[in-house]
Amino acid sequence: MKRILITGINGLLGQRCFYEFKDDFEIIGLDLHSSSIVSPKVSYYTIDLTQRNQIKEVLLHEKPDYILNMAAFTNVDGAENQRELCWKVNVESVEHLAYFAHKIGAKLVHVSTDYVFDGKSGPYRETDVPAPLGYYGKSKLAGENALRKSDATFAILRTMVLFGTGIDIRLNFVTWLIQTLKEKKEVTIVDDQFGNPTLADDLTKAIRCVIERDKWDLFHIGGLEIIDRYHFAVEIARYFDLDPKLINRTTTTALNQQVPRPLKSGFILEKAITELNHHPMTIETSLKILKKQLKKAKLL
Repeated sequence: MKRILITGINGLLGQRCFYEFKDDFEIIGLDLHSSSIVSPKVSYYTIDLTQRNQIKEVLLHEKPDYILNMAAFTNVDGAENQRELCWKVNVESVEHLAYFAHKIGAKLVHVSTDYVFDGKSGPYRETDVPAPLGYYGKSKLAGENALRKSDATFAILRTMVLFGTGIDIRLNFVTWLIQTLKEKKEVTIVDDQFGNPTLADDLTKAIRCVIERDKWDLFHIGGLEIIDRYHFAVEIARYFDLDPKLINRTTTTALNQQVPRPLKSGFILEKAITELNHHPMTIETSLKILKKQLKKAKLL
């Protein structure tokens, strides 16, 4: 049985990757937590990915066939105030993983973001030229470039508006909205930021396609539909039998956020569909799967 090493295994994407691959691969998990959340059967290491020697020790010992880098610094506003940490996690750790992946002959899957674009002319193809607006986007683009400069065999999967559920994970847009509306609280959502809402499970299935088809390239991965955040919120409310009247609409400018967001974003998914035979989920399908997961976890 081949071996997959998952960084950030206790996070949303890491957990979903574990469930996607646990029956077909031996799983090695890395994270900052003291233990594996998903399973005691995982070969687990408490590790700081910014420390090159720690990565070296684990990778040379375990020698996985594949490395799934699900760890990242993702706080868009926080990145402006924690630039050093953001760079270490999103760039330097990628350099370390790529170097030792090449040393042991492992293939590396790395997750990136639509924030490498400025959101002025989306939806975007893989061939469009990046132009990040904030430090987070700049760091993720630099992480991509670190891979391109390396000798590693790699795939970069850009994604966006990621949501899902798991054990002890931070709230994302969808789970936060469900929780807030269940408490009968009003929310204000922007109607001028567009993108492809992406269930984490949808992304993990694309990762499986990369591995099974042995396609090592750049791919845009997202849900099938492009929608603005406000109308996505209304869809969520209706699907979960919550009150859409609690959702107020506003503009990004009115929010006065610290870092500008890509507005007209979104991905053209043609390359992933044709080359990976990946089948992106609709919003309805994604919410149906999420609803089952939340019920199973007794969170609904």
